Amino acid sequence: MNPFLEKLFGLLQLILPHHLISRAVGALARSETPWIKTTFINVFLKQFNINMQEAEVEDPDQYPTFNAFFTRALKDGMRPICADKDAIVSPADGAISQLGRIRGSDVLQAKGQYFSLYELVGGDQELASEFINGHFATVYLSPKDYHRVHMPLSGTLREMIYVPGRLFSVNQATTRQIPDLFARNERAVCVFDSEQGPFVVILVGAMIVAGIETVFAGQVTPLARTVTRTRYPARDAIRLEKGDELGRFLLGSTAILLFPEGKAEFLQGLTSDSPVQMGQKIGTLK
Repeated sequence: MNPFLEKLFGLLQLILPHHLISRAVGALARSETPWIKTTFINVFLKQFNINMQEAEVEDPDQYPTFNAFFTRALKDGMRPICADKDAIVSPADGAISQLGRIRGSDVLQAKGQYFSLYELVGGDQELASEFINGHFATVYLSPKDYHRVHMPLSGTLREMIYVPGRLFSVNQATTRQIPDLFARNERAVCVFDSEQGPFVVILVGAMIVAGIETVFAGQVTPLARTVTRTRYPARDAIRLEKGDELGRFLLGSTAILLFPEGKAEFLQGLTSDSPVQMGQKIGTLK
């Protein structure tokens, strides 16, 4: 996209009624009316050249809704999980948007642009302090990608924080044009504890994302227009192993990983736009 069109695209994002558009598209994506769901699926297959041979159910006509097709499961073994004990694996198929060190409490969004770690986790200073000078990885899921999000490490769920917000598009063009994008968009912040320390997986909503689901709370967006915290005490411990499904996007978006200072080292050669697949090793936990 040339610079003028990219800037225009960014400006349009500021005035569009994000939630209204997303609710309208969401209603269509949930529809079981045969001609609606079939039309959506066929257009999508043609536009994005989806490889249905990877899917557990290969026949597009067998999906009851477009959402069911979009969040389709893959065949067993289609995404091997790196078995290295200390490996951090990609939580999703997609491309690295950015990764590296958190600069104090500033997280890199795009070249020359940073956003607040404190704002990203919903304004929780105590939680943010656990990741100051830590490491992060942002994985962008394009429409063609497999849209379930999995665990990058094994961990026990401490809490989930729902943060209301806008629904800006999260493609590379928008990340360059919209300041504080990931700290402004609606998101679910999932905080885990592991033997090596805490880590966070953040599911970020986006334009026409009809909702975010997790395996432990069902659909978490859209909710009330206030920050909502759900704690999971030890007696109700939810343990998820590396590679287990964590959640899914009802239409595409972004997953962000956070690690404390000195706990993560990403593989050399991974840079912005590097393609990744769920289960692929992207770093090592120290």
